[in-house]
Amino acid sequence: MESYERYVGTTLDGRYNIEKVVGVGGMAVVFRGYDKVAHRPVAIKMLQDHIAKDDDAVKRFINESKAVAMLSHPNIVSIYDVSMRGQQKYIVMEYLEGITLRSYMSKTGAMSTQEIVGIMGQILKALIHAHERGIAHRDIKPQNIMLLPDGSIKVTDFGIAQLPQGESLATSELAVGTAYYISPEQASGQKSDYRADIYSAGAMLYEMATGVLPFNAKTPLETAMLHVTSTPVMPREIKRDIPRGLEQIIMTAMEKSPSRRFQSAEQMYRWLETLGRDPSAVFKPLLPPIVEKKSKKKKHHRKKQKNYLGASMLPIILGVAFAFLFACIISAYYLWTYVLFNDDLDKSYVMTVDNFIGTSYYVGLEDELSAKDYRVEVEYVYNSELPMGTIFEQEPAAGERRRVESGKRPLQLHLTVSRGTETFVLPEFLMQDYRTVEDTLTKMYGLRVQIVDDFNTAVATGLVYGSDPTSGSTVSSGDTVTLYVSKGTNIKTHSVPDFTGMTERTARVAVEENGLKVGNVTYEYSSSAEGTVIRQSRVAFTTVTEGTAVDFVVSLGPEPVVETEPPVTETPIPEWPWF
Repeated sequence: MESYERYVGTTLDGRYNIEKVVGVGGMAVVFRGYDKVAHRPVAIKMLQDHIAKDDDAVKRFINESKAVAMLSHPNIVSIYDVSMRGQQKYIVMEYLEGITLRSYMSKTGAMSTQEIVGIMGQILKALIHAHERGIAHRDIKPQNIMLLPDGSIKVTDFGIAQLPQGESLATSELAVGTAYYISPEQASGQKSDYRADIYSAGAMLYEMATGVLPFNAKTPLETAMLHVTSTPVMPREIKRDIPRGLEQIIMTAMEKSPSRRFQSAEQMYRWLETLGRDPSAVFKPLLPPIVEKKSKKKKHHRKKQKNYLGASMLPIILGVAFAFLFACIISAYYLWTYVLFNDDLDKSYVMTVDNFIGTSYYVGLEDELSAKDYRVEVEYVYNSELPMGTIFEQEPAAGERRRVESGKRPLQLHLTVSRGTETFVLPEFLMQDYRTVEDTLTKMYGLRVQIVDDFNTAVATGLVYGSDPTSGSTVSSGDTVTLYVSKGTNIKTHSVPDFTGMTERTARVAVEENGLKVGNVTYEYSSSAEGTVIRQSRVAFTTVTEGTAVDFVVSLGPEPVVETEPPVTETPIPEWPWF
């Protein structure tokens, strides 16, 4: 298993210091870093080592850098630098402090109309800017929308964008999560354009308004196909307080045919802006509904034709009836002859179907059942509740009575046999949001998930940094997987004691006991007793982080008094003569 933490503390190209892992996607790992030249935090998106030599992966990486380099908008993430040299291929981007719309929606569920207008309005502004420059994102989903603390949003991940020159990646390269928001034309492998972004925005809008996905089948493929073949439940049937106008916007954006959707992100934005000003607004449909109209002229013609048949076709009808009666007489004659003179008729009999459910299927059973006039067809299906080889379904059902001909026309019997517990290799999900991982493991793989969270200085809060069993292990449907989730950096705090009046030795012990450390210690004369603390650098009773240094000033006692000798006065000598 690859450990992305090994990059933490390293420097790329002598410029970008990698500080911590903030997320891992299907192809790339994202780090928080610091640009030593521009003096700013950056996000570094690096291709994972095991796919850095993959031409398609590199193309997608280059595609993303080209797309974003052509754009400059406050609602689109900015790219600062691109490096495709050697094994470490990375993009340096604007670092965004915030959470994905996916994480936000997982916590809040259905949103208010005003909140929806605020978020989706910014997304559509970003799409308007991109579409005007000939770029279709083609992977609009909550995981690619960042919500920042100031309320603004950023659209990210243009890896499969369609560029003006027509370069893009195949639909099959979309991430699994995309299936919930994919446009019908992408899901069916048809050519797509910027209107695919409008459909995906509508699918996101559906979930934002109702709190549920428009389509959610057992597998991503089945979900994608529902976008092609099915119509979602009307939003107001799920949540009655959704404004009628918002429902119109959602369903217009999610029209199956691109020609019946909003024809531009700007058109969708104008409707949304109107709804923001007036939540009771109702819109005139862009196109009338497709209704099959019957021509009155044709109805009249059919009526006339019916009268004509009643008046003019009577001889023909009588002739057909006579021919049918004659055929019935002939058939009855041959059937009577068959019953009286056919030697094989006595081999036909009515069979009561046996009960096979709960019994074991084994080699040779088909031959045994063939002798009893069964022709067996076997289907093997994983079933974690039954041992391997147990028959748990049959068609026809036990007890049914069927006529068969011994040796000529046996009874077709379909048996469904358990393959036992399904086993598979646990996928890679390190550094992903634990809610997404938990949802995938429970719904797609049928696993039970246990969450254990702990502090981790190298991994952002809410990301999976380990599991038991680990990724790559063979597990079975129904097994329990423990996910180890980061609670972020464990920042402990302590209250600073009042050290004044303590002896230096006592203060040093108190510092250690309170999770702090001794800083600089200086000494000066004071009126306080010698060896006692008279000042400290940290204010007493304030809260500081663990390990904070505290400086002390220790008293040397009163300043010593220096005794001075009295001045010597000289006695003047009288002038000569002194007698």
